[in-house]
Amino acid sequence: MKVISDTAEYALRAVVWLVQTPDESQTTRQIAEGTRTPLDYQSKVLQLLAKSGITKSQRGTGGGIRLNVSPDGLTVLDVINAVDPIQRIHSCPLGLKEHGSCLCPMHRGLNDAVKTVEAAFKNTLVADLLKTRSKSVPLGIDLPLRAPRKPKQATA
Repeated sequence: MKVISDTAEYALRAVVWLVQTPDESQTTRQIAEGTRTPLDYQSKVLQLLAKSGITKSQRGTGGGIRLNVSPDGLTVLDVINAVDPIQRIHSCPLGLKEHGSCLCPMHRGLNDAVKTVEAAFKNTLVADLLKTRSKSVPLGIDLPLRAPRKPKQATA
């Protein structure tokens, strides 16, 4: 059972990858290889992240992609919502007129479960994903666990 889409998963992988190198721009290829995601798919995901302001990209020599926000204030839900928001149930998926705007007990339960997952993602900072010591390291790469630094702000 998938709780989030591949798009959201790839976005989270990309953000975690970029947090590890806050002062360096990464190419789409580096991110795709490092996160073990398909290059073309990751390219589209990175465009969505840039459009939302989570990442920024710069073309040309010395360009690339970098995180544009602090991982200390970025939630997992922020990343998911930037690329493929979690769908909630607002009306009867079966289109039954007798249900109107009231969800039946089954669909109310499913919606409540989604709401719980959404709250968990909202309460989890990206920085927290990297601070937790575990045998399972993010992206399966043994990167040094350190407190992520805030990215440099662009100067005008």
